Amino acid sequence: MFDLKNFDPADPQYATRIVDAILAEGRACGASDLHLQPTSQGLELKYRLNGVLAPAAVFSAKMGPNIIARLKVKAELLTYHTDRPQEGRIRGPDTDVEMRVSTFPTLHGERAVVRFFGGSDLYQRLDDLGLPADALTALRNLLAETSGAIVISGPAGSGKTTTAYACLREIAQRNSDARSLVSIEDPIEVAVERVAQSQVNPQTGLDLSAGLRFLMRQDPEVIFVGEIRDRATADAAMQASLTGHLMLTTFHAGSAAETVSRLLDMGIEPYILRSGLLAVVNQRLLRQLCDCARESNDVEDRLGLSVERMRRAVGCEACRGTGFQGRFLIAELVVLMRTDLGRAVLSRADTAELEKLALQAGMVSRWTRACQAVDAGRTSPAEVRRVMGFT
Repeated sequence: MFDLKNFDPADPQYATRIVDAILAEGRACGASDLHLQPTSQGLELKYRLNGVLAPAAVFSAKMGPNIIARLKVKAELLTYHTDRPQEGRIRGPDTDVEMRVSTFPTLHGERAVVRFFGGSDLYQRLDDLGLPADALTALRNLLAETSGAIVISGPAGSGKTTTAYACLREIAQRNSDARSLVSIEDPIEVAVERVAQSQVNPQTGLDLSAGLRFLMRQDPEVIFVGEIRDRATADAAMQASLTGHLMLTTFHAGSAAETVSRLLDMGIEPYILRSGLLAVVNQRLLRQLCDCARESNDVEDRLGLSVERMRRAVGCEACRGTGFQGRFLIAELVVLMRTDLGRAVLSRADTAELEKLALQAGMVSRWTRACQAVDAGRTSPAEVRRVMGFT
């Protein structure tokens, strides 16, 4: 809980000090996002910790607009525009930490969300990510390829960009300065050495697809596209993968098989996907149980998962009463080359058939990984269902 006792609303610098304090607290506690939500009762402050929103404080309705206005000043946004969405950035005292600010008008005033970009010293290499050994070996081998696309998929907040950056560092370290690495991102989250990183600029017409087309004239060998969001970007990325470039990109999808299906649904020709797509990594982040967790023999606690043993979150001072400390990665990886899955793509097979063939080709599914983590006591069935649902 954010302590308001040290701040006096009568202080002329109240909003300035509050904003500085809540941003510093967000960085200190490892939050990925900060939410300021106006309500009829006041301005609610919440931090997203380990993927879950945690209430921290409620500021008075009178002071709420001043706090939002100060945050907009720091993000170089227009304070007098309160009736339209705005986006900006704040660079913190540590040059490796940046924050993206987004505001949006609501019934009770402007809502603001701050996204904290992780420092560049975190999760530098593939070994730091905690990928399963088999997936780690396969991915490392794929990064040695000279052409083709590797798609890293998952829902929002599943660490896709972090994995992509680790892949870029792996390539740069392995090849020293012998390969040309470039990127087009929206936005650039972390600076990566030996990668020529570019950021989209809609005001100049530089979007992801246009940026990728221009980058193709820069003699690149490895290209990272921050995210595939539309058919134009998908087309440009897959064409690049067919012309002697190793392509890395991220994509929103629930599974490896769904990733392939959605790319087909976006209008990518099956023969292009079959020839250009090397592999898909689909990942999730699960919260790790705190040491205060307790063993459970209650069948209902399994929530339908096929597990032998399980632990239940309890909560203590060390974990702020949540029962969890930190998160870890689970992933499924499917390689399309030289498998029946590639032929199924040509026939536009549905997601269920693609997943069946991927499992037959040796893919260890995300559900198997999750159940293994529960059996190992790393997480709970409730956490698996929270993140992955029931389907």
